Amino acid sequence: MTPTPPPSPARIPRAAPPLLPGIRWTSALLLAALGAGTVRAARRLAAVPVLPMAEYREAGVPRAAGWRLLTASGVESDAATFLAACAHADREGLRVLDLLPGDLPTERLLGLLRLVDPAGYRQDRLGEGRGAGFAVLVAEEVLARAGVDPAGPDTTPADLMAMTRRVKEYAADATGLAIAPALSCGPPADGRGAARAAELRAQGLPPGPLAAAQLAGLALLAGVAARQGRWGAAAAGLYWIQPYLAFGRPGAALRPGDLARATAARPVRSLGAALRTAAATARTPRPGGYPPANGRATAADTEQAGAVAGAVAGAVRAESVRAYRADLAAGTDRFLEPRRPHCPWCGSPRLTVRVRVPDLLQGKPGRFTLEQCGACGHVFQNPRLSPEGLEFYYRDFYDGRGGEGAATVFGRLGAAYRGRAEMLRPHTEPGSWLDVGTGHGHFCNAARAVWPDTRFDGLDMGEGVREAERRGWVETGYQGQFPEFAVKLAGQYEVVSMYHYLEHTRDPLTELDTAAAVLAPGGHLAIELPDPDSRMARLLGPAWLPWFQPQHQHLIPAANLREALAERGFTVLAEEHGPAHQGNDFFGAVALTATRLAPDPDRPWGPPATTGRRALAGGVRVAALPCFAAAAVLDGLRTAVARTMDGGNAYRMLARKDQP
Repeated sequence: MTPTPPPSPARIPRAAPPLLPGIRWTSALLLAALGAGTVRAARRLAAVPVLPMAEYREAGVPRAAGWRLLTASGVESDAATFLAACAHADREGLRVLDLLPGDLPTERLLGLLRLVDPAGYRQDRLGEGRGAGFAVLVAEEVLARAGVDPAGPDTTPADLMAMTRRVKEYAADATGLAIAPALSCGPPADGRGAARAAELRAQGLPPGPLAAAQLAGLALLAGVAARQGRWGAAAAGLYWIQPYLAFGRPGAALRPGDLARATAARPVRSLGAALRTAAATARTPRPGGYPPANGRATAADTEQAGAVAGAVAGAVRAESVRAYRADLAAGTDRFLEPRRPHCPWCGSPRLTVRVRVPDLLQGKPGRFTLEQCGACGHVFQNPRLSPEGLEFYYRDFYDGRGGEGAATVFGRLGAAYRGRAEMLRPHTEPGSWLDVGTGHGHFCNAARAVWPDTRFDGLDMGEGVREAERRGWVETGYQGQFPEFAVKLAGQYEVVSMYHYLEHTRDPLTELDTAAAVLAPGGHLAIELPDPDSRMARLLGPAWLPWFQPQHQHLIPAANLREALAERGFTVLAEEHGPAHQGNDFFGAVALTATRLAPDPDRPWGPPATTGRRALAGGVRVAALPCFAAAAVLDGLRTAVARTMDGGNAYRMLARKDQP
């Protein structure tokens, strides 16, 4: 038998050459990220204005009226700096001005510039208040409205950071930063981890996860430097000299005094700071709630202060545990009314179960059923919560224990708020606007950037509406149920908005009747709701976030809402589905699933926390991190599809009240 000849070289398949031979992609990505961060830090520093000191060098100039300069312990300001800051604030129309000392430490400056883009800081009405923590100029009327006590002689940087975060809410578009070249940070700050953890908490940032992320980043850099040759060494080297590249430019307005030392020892310093912060976080329980009214953060810069904070937090939690145990002693069935046999929208008895879920938002006891009408498609909670049940399940969600988290979420919805406000542009220029279900007034605050001459009022059940009034986010805050104000506010408003409000109400048709009464003839009603017809509701089932049980009482199909508005004398002018989409379907599903598998062990309505429960919760959170990353990517793709194909998980509707 004749042997088969070997294939010719032309027939031997060859592997495709790499796109760019020799490049280690992990190192290349790190180089790109670090390079972008370096350029960003330099650009942001250049955007911070410098106080003009030359014209205020004259000694003994009297104190400017109406201003207070609050400083951390050991920081002293001369009259020239104070007057220059007052003049700059007056000229720019600012009511709060954080001053960056000329010798601000390198890492503190880098951290601040990661959080703040000075070019857009003032215009970001919902942005968190940020500062260096050494000196802040505040108008006395802002301090009074915010209920902030003047800083004392033992004020820490964490105290000032918390205060800046608070007063920014009372000067939403009048807060800025400036470099004060003659101002010094004073004695070296406490470098212990407890002080750094307190500063992060004062800014609303979680010290434990941030310390873990910093350690992971350092480990990654060490790994690529050891294993990826010159590319890995370049990435590690860029991290090492990043401070000097960002702030070492000759003639820079702010050149940190420790720039050379901080650059030379950066890896060692970063490792030590992360380890100390992680250790301090493990020792000191996280105090609950928002920074207190006096703006002072937890002074956890000593072990004794940390113990005091932990004791106070423990006492508050113990009282909360007792209250919840008393509520739950009789069971949760008493929080539900009898099941209704007919659809509350059209009266049809053709009801089927759409979904049954526990409380996946907070993990409180109970199980809830959403039924769907076979005649009109209306989805509603059946049996529904009683008023007492609503109070129980809302408690500690928007205020109290969950208040800070809810405020953070609402503060990041600026684009959605502006989209809602922009929807009215082709149809009207509102002079008066009532936002029903306003919460703390986040929408009204953001909408002022779109409609600066409009009077915004707000209405809500909670105390947050009073706070919105004090902040100036609404002109007048009405506290109570909307139907209670039907007569008092009859015909007073050109626009009434109900953004993700109707689904929370017990009787949405009565709410629409009230809106018709409150609007002047020719006025406009703006509504945004979850869309129960969304494809994702069927795909994700109980893990679809907009079910939002047990808070959502009704999910109304768009066709039903159009019909109800027509019956009340409205003409629908516009309807948006894609633009109203909230890009959280997959991310929310992961979060709800993680909560279901391992609820927060420290929740006061749950069983006592044990080492096992804490370990389970921590393990689930770590395991969920890749899922969250994948969910964020999927949500980005889903949002693009929703905006392009005009379909999403929510819809907006704008209707005009017809002339009689």
